Amino acid sequence: MVSLPADVVARYERFSLYNSPYPAHDAGCAVDLYPGDDDARSPVAGEVLETRTVSCPPKSYAVSEDHLILVDCGDVVARVLHVDPAVEAGDTVAVGESLGTLVRSGFFGQWVDNHIHLGFRRHDQNLQRASGSLPLSPGVSVDGIEWNGTGEVVETGPTHIRLDAPSHDGEGFAAIASDEGVPMDGGLIHYTGGGALGGADGKVSLLGTTVGTADDGDVTWSDVAVYANDERATGLSLFASQVPFGAKVVFHEGHDFSIGDRIEVAIEPTDEPVQLG
Repeated sequence: MVSLPADVVARYERFSLYNSPYPAHDAGCAVDLYPGDDDARSPVAGEVLETRTVSCPPKSYAVSEDHLILVDCGDVVARVLHVDPAVEAGDTVAVGESLGTLVRSGFFGQWVDNHIHLGFRRHDQNLQRASGSLPLSPGVSVDGIEWNGTGEVVETGPTHIRLDAPSHDGEGFAAIASDEGVPMDGGLIHYTGGGALGGADGKVSLLGTTVGTADDGDVTWSDVAVYANDERATGLSLFASQVPFGAKVVFHEGHDFSIGDRIEVAIEPTDEPVQLG
């Protein structure tokens, strides 16, 4: 288990271990760190071993190339993605120094904000392969915020809306809580699995409906559907944040909601769940 120091994680507005369709995030073995701007401040210290350019899936809203940066951190090697590097092999970087500029990657869904992807490998592992990173702990506690499913739209994009609730006005990180009080992470239900931050086990419910089963923090989603004012949504984007954020509802085929609309989110069992990855 690799643990990120709390003072490193606190440099970022948000983080997610599970909110991704890619196998690199299976069982929370990678973390996405959201700086809140386009400066890719390094979450690790060490010597840059290699930078590599890779092709992205073609998306009209994204660049055609992404980048991998490998940093020797001593006991482990850090894998950093979604950064156009301003460093090269042989450079030494410190925590907080700029690695370059965040890119709007073709690996992102349109509702996904720019972020740094971080995972760790042993030196004897394959450093280029997408999956296989070591288990990772963010090193911070996350409070669970109760939510009754309602809110006002304060942000819209082509494939998402963000509500003004639940609000987080305290210090530190918080996430939407399950009915059992467990902070939740992941794409419910559009990505294959999710997370119950803090390592919970057993049934996980939200808004009165069982949405999955947790096993040492890894959640297998149940077959459910998410609705916003009775309109079928793709799902909920769940993450930990230390800034006021509100629920993020995803509609991968678009929506007709506007800023100021009052929304009631409901979750119901279904035989036809929407899963994108």
